[in-house]
Amino acid sequence: MLYFCSIFYKMEKLKKHWNLKSNWQVFIILLVFSITGYSSLLIAKPILSLVGLDQATTNPWVYRPLRILLIFPFYQILIVFFGWLFGQFTFFWNFEKKMLSRLGFKRFFKTKEQ
Repeated sequence: MLYFCSIFYKMEKLKKHWNLKSNWQVFIILLVFSITGYSSLLIAKPILSLVGLDQATTNPWVYRPLRILLIFPFYQILIVFFGWLFGQFTFFWNFEKKMLSRLGFKRFFKTKEQ
């Protein structure tokens, strides 16, 4: 019983933090995050193989950083795509703009003048 109370408390905390209206919306958003992460991992491996870098034959100190660098742009694209697919485009578009702004890409997004 205590476990379910803890989950409910965390869902309420996420709803408040993300300004969401329902637990279902929180579930969908967490689902999109998980699908996006897994999909970007799946996409990066064959692309590295196409370039000629295979995990079995390439030094891990070279292969892993290249794979992480390749995963990053795919993740950015897929999160907005899956967000749109699950009906949460606005949330993920705002999330993406906020994240990219923090990484130094703020000049690419128009902001409202105050």
